[in-house]
Amino acid sequence: MYRNVKNVPYYIFGKGALAQLGDLVFERRKAKGEGVVFFVDHFFRGKDLAARLPVERGDQLIYVDVTDEPSTDYMDVLAAQVRGASSPPCCMVALGGGATMDSCKAVANLMTNPGLAEDYQGWELVKNPPVYKIAVPTLAGTGSECSRTCVLSNVKKRLKLGMNSDYTVFDQIIMDPELTRTVPRDQFLFTGMDTYMHCFETLTGVYRNRIVDALAEKAVSMCEDIFLSDDMMSEVNLEKMMIASYMGGMATGYVGVVHPFSAGLSVALHMHHGIANCYALTVLEDIYPEHHAQFMHMLERQKVKLPGGICKNLSTEDYDTLYNGTIVHDNSLSNRLGPDFKKILPKENVIERFKRM
Repeated sequence: MYRNVKNVPYYIFGKGALAQLGDLVFERRKAKGEGVVFFVDHFFRGKDLAARLPVERGDQLIYVDVTDEPSTDYMDVLAAQVRGASSPPCCMVALGGGATMDSCKAVANLMTNPGLAEDYQGWELVKNPPVYKIAVPTLAGTGSECSRTCVLSNVKKRLKLGMNSDYTVFDQIIMDPELTRTVPRDQFLFTGMDTYMHCFETLTGVYRNRIVDALAEKAVSMCEDIFLSDDMMSEVNLEKMMIASYMGGMATGYVGVVHPFSAGLSVALHMHHGIANCYALTVLEDIYPEHHAQFMHMLERQKVKLPGGICKNLSTEDYDTLYNGTIVHDNSLSNRLGPDFKKILPKENVIERFKRM
């Protein structure tokens, strides 16, 4: 069967594009006559950027705590907060990185679908159209602004899975490269690497699509230009990274071995996705030799260091959690390694790799 693919219907791109947000929100207010919910990365609390948002009386301004990866329990808390308003929102706006955007997508789904966030972790479980939502990324690399999933950690079940659904896709994106200028250099690289890694994982897997391949190839090429340049955060590269993230988000399908190992780190150590990907690739030199070497060169080129020893001296239970949080992603692992991936990655092999990080 052929899959009917949904992408974000509208986007605005360019320096200063954030100024268009007020007009877009106004159209939603005029059509629905209800309030707007702004989900803002807590990094911007008290900052000038938050003051530039078109917040009016009756709106909700929610600072999303992104200290840890988004969890199903936290999404339930945010959804209850939004439901506590005097009327349902006409629109939700996410301003921040992948964690903030994923939070907005998850809560938008929960506004129109009963139950808890964990009920919708999986494929095509969201049945009702969500609240209209707009993404304003302030980090580039996750692809959350245009992907069909929002990835959540289920602390109780020790799993990291997404709400994979066409309903999860944003209705509008504003991509303003200027918003990424103040990102710390290390974080810019760690987040940007998400695009690089999920795209090369797609290209080295068996579940392929020619259109996805074309998008992924271009995104990988742009990432190489950015992270092998003299200044990865030049004005030109800020624009390139936002474009690569957008293309990479559209190319996201089945990934490979990096993302399952990254998910294990997020579940066991509550590590953020971008840097977790980076640690994962450092111990996968036998599976991705070319990309491992390229990545290590990028780190050296940009003078970014990954401290070692993050998984040393953990308990047996911790190593079990790392293994289980990794090996559960059978579609991704089989995409690169085939159906016998557990023979290639027995438990002792997986744990040994974590110990080398």
